[in-house]
Amino acid sequence: MKNRIYKSLFLGISSAVVASASYALITPESKVRSADINVFTNHAFLIETNNSFNDQLAFKFDDLGESSDFRSIEHIIERGENLSTIFSKLHLNKSDLHQIIHANEAGREFAMISSGKTLQVKTTQSGELTEISYQKSPIETVKAVRENDTFNVEISSKTIETTTVSTVGTIHNSLFYDGKRAGLSDKLILQLADIFAFDIDFALDIKENDTFSVVYEKHIAEGEEVGSGNILAAEFNNHGKVYRAVRFQDNSGSAHYYRPNGEGLRKAFIRTPVDFIRISSPFNLKRKHPILNRIRAHKGVDYAAKTGTPVKVTGDGKIQFLGRQNGYGRVIIVQHDDNRYSTLYAHLSAFNNHFKQGGAVKQGDIIGYVGQSGLASGPHLHYEFRVNGEHRDPLSVTLPNSMPISPSLLGKFKADTKPLIAQLDQARNSLLAQK
Repeated sequence: MKNRIYKSLFLGISSAVVASASYALITPESKVRSADINVFTNHAFLIETNNSFNDQLAFKFDDLGESSDFRSIEHIIERGENLSTIFSKLHLNKSDLHQIIHANEAGREFAMISSGKTLQVKTTQSGELTEISYQKSPIETVKAVRENDTFNVEISSKTIETTTVSTVGTIHNSLFYDGKRAGLSDKLILQLADIFAFDIDFALDIKENDTFSVVYEKHIAEGEEVGSGNILAAEFNNHGKVYRAVRFQDNSGSAHYYRPNGEGLRKAFIRTPVDFIRISSPFNLKRKHPILNRIRAHKGVDYAAKTGTPVKVTGDGKIQFLGRQNGYGRVIIVQHDDNRYSTLYAHLSAFNNHFKQGGAVKQGDIIGYVGQSGLASGPHLHYEFRVNGEHRDPLSVTLPNSMPISPSLLGKFKADTKPLIAQLDQARNSLLAQK
């Protein structure tokens, strides 16, 4: 829309006005008052003027495309703002605010607005609010419309269509940088790293010219992309060694990633339960205890880390013990699903209150936090790995794979994943053709 801005200048006024075409929202001949400046500065308007002459500065817009009976305002929500402060800035009636918030469940959404998002406001020339809308998400909008002396508040949702697409990329900088160049969202890049985390250390192992191919879900609403779903199939060529994964959902609705032949992709245990600074004491059956000053077998690994660092459970299972135990201080013992394996996490500063003794845990759940409770010379996690009750070195023990596809589901698995593998092959071949 083409706007022509006419600026009236009066003697003694020092002013500068910057207006973008998107602000063809001020009605013809409307005056800018000092109280309006807060409104306009939120919308890429910069107004600097001598306060004593504010009422003398006028603007005229042509081709506004807006009825002269109404004014429209687009307000970008700033950090720390809520609807009450915004109503004050826009000189709107606080009783309207109360009616909107308490109109129904949808109205309460206006009490939870987020900074960086936008409010669309429509008023009469006299300043009476007629309509306000807030885009809660790319697909949901909350809208309040005046109906006589009350407001009707509703949430409208766009219809989402899901399509399957693919992309390919080559590593030149990092997985994150080159993943973004290939069109992957942050969420999908993290998914890709998580899928192959048991095979590839993405901090140390990836090399320049490594390649990846990804088949994933894309969400479309009214012709626009509004997000991504799950990775359905992926391939990563790590310095000539090719890793592949496909997603499969079983009859219960549970979904996991597998190799194309049906083998479980992830290990039953992750190797390290904490982001550590250094290993302060390795597994050593003849170690001299740093506090007791005598030979005492060290049946686990000590990971030095800052107090409060999250501790993750290394495999699925049930919390067998949670509490204080002698020199271990605060300790958690987890019995894992097949009962052959158990793990211990000691010297914690605190437990995660979400988990209780006897409760189930999933691999990667944060169950506690690093500390130095019990007999400990500094903050660290003492971690033990036991097989049939015998202690093993957590750093070198062979970790079992997760369960493969059951024989009864193998036929369904192959049928469901065959088109995904075909699409993955096609994506990979397009990448090879580019070289």
